[in-house]
Amino acid sequence: MPNSSRPTEPWQFSATELARAIRGRELSSVEVVNSCLERIEAVNPRLNALVEVRPEEALAQAREADDRLAARHTPGPLHGVPVSIKINTDQRGYATSNGVPALAGRPAEGDAACVTALRESGAVPLGRSNSPAFSFRWFSTNDLHGRTLNPWDPDRTPGGSSGGAAGGLAAGMVPLAQGNDIGGSIRFPAACCGVVGVRPTVGRVSDWAPPAYADTPAGPVQLDFPPTVHLCAVQGPLARTVADARLALNVMTTPDLRDSAGVPAVPVRPRPAGTVRVSLVRSVGTVGNHPAVDRALDRAAASLADAGYVVEELDGMPLLAEAARLWALLLTEDVRLILPMIEAIGGADVNTALRGHFAAAAALWGERPDLPTYINGWARRATLVTRLQELLGGDRLLLTPVCAEPAFEQDADITDPKRAQELYPAMWPMTSIPVLGFPAVTVPARLEDGLPYGVQLVGGRFEEDLVLDAAQAVEDRAALPPLWA
Repeated sequence: MPNSSRPTEPWQFSATELARAIRGRELSSVEVVNSCLERIEAVNPRLNALVEVRPEEALAQAREADDRLAARHTPGPLHGVPVSIKINTDQRGYATSNGVPALAGRPAEGDAACVTALRESGAVPLGRSNSPAFSFRWFSTNDLHGRTLNPWDPDRTPGGSSGGAAGGLAAGMVPLAQGNDIGGSIRFPAACCGVVGVRPTVGRVSDWAPPAYADTPAGPVQLDFPPTVHLCAVQGPLARTVADARLALNVMTTPDLRDSAGVPAVPVRPRPAGTVRVSLVRSVGTVGNHPAVDRALDRAAASLADAGYVVEELDGMPLLAEAARLWALLLTEDVRLILPMIEAIGGADVNTALRGHFAAAAALWGERPDLPTYINGWARRATLVTRLQELLGGDRLLLTPVCAEPAFEQDADITDPKRAQELYPAMWPMTSIPVLGFPAVTVPARLEDGLPYGVQLVGGRFEEDLVLDAAQAVEDRAALPPLWA
């Protein structure tokens, strides 16, 4: 590996730098893709972050990108830049396997809307990123593709469910990655692997995908997804820099009315006329932070203050505590509907993890919450959305941990039932935000004992630019070296 953090090979360059170099004919897309393929060959056998890499297909698309540029076609923002696509996202010609062997035999006939947006920007899909089975763990292991390791420490999770995406970025295999997030699945892996993860406002990036089917003895049956998928899950980018994340988010912003939560146009949000306030929320009273987590928060708060933000520390925030509790109710009851399928084909690991999840939810809501409890949960969610928007508006942000702990030890959710129950309260920053649908970014803030520590910034609805500006201030002052430095 190079002894300096200064890029010397195309795979080391940021997506923004690569796009500029390709447009300026300083590099060809073929050169960039070849460089990334060489990096994948060098490090992926150990990390297993990317699966189903098809070099000839990627190089053919890169040659097409170079030919279009030579023919003076107007290049898109990501023309010729490689990107990975998660195994739970439809990409034509690839099975949307979700890491489940029983789902690996039906190639997708079309692309999800977010993949279409990336292609239309000129990006070149290069490999599928690994995830846990059914994307339902904060770890990235499945029976189809095996275990993904954290490139910083193989004994720690790379996060889940977009662990392959984050690990591939951190190790230099690709400059950009697509992921999705319903309970931290973009933000937590990004923090575990020392990269940037963006969870957009629900509806900003289309979550539309071609109809999904399950094979049954009676033939294929179209699957309908429960409310939490439509109102809490999002597609979004992971990147090595905030600038790259902003670029990818703008590319992926595709208002699409086929998405049941999609908006017809993203509202234009004016920048605040005055100083932006940041409220630091260390805890919601359910669990204490590891000292290294508090040190990362202190570093981020100091960076924001140095950049001109007004930072105040709050003694908890009951609204977020309640939102995390609602996540345990609403997501769990929705998953209960598909539990027989997961039990039948998901594999031992995800089923053990789900037993822990249901036990954690039962401690909060009882073994089988009734229908009025579930309906009232959705009603309460709407109230909390309004209250948080009133609190944040367009000139206030929240600064929170990503998790109360460092990146979990591998398989912490399935090796010890007692340990498994400790994970859920620690992940309150990851679960409270999806149930409300607000935008959030995780950004590295500190490197300690060989592990990166990130922080989370949360803004009002459709205030992604405001959140990314603050993330940029944290990144500029953290100055973490890349993994290969």
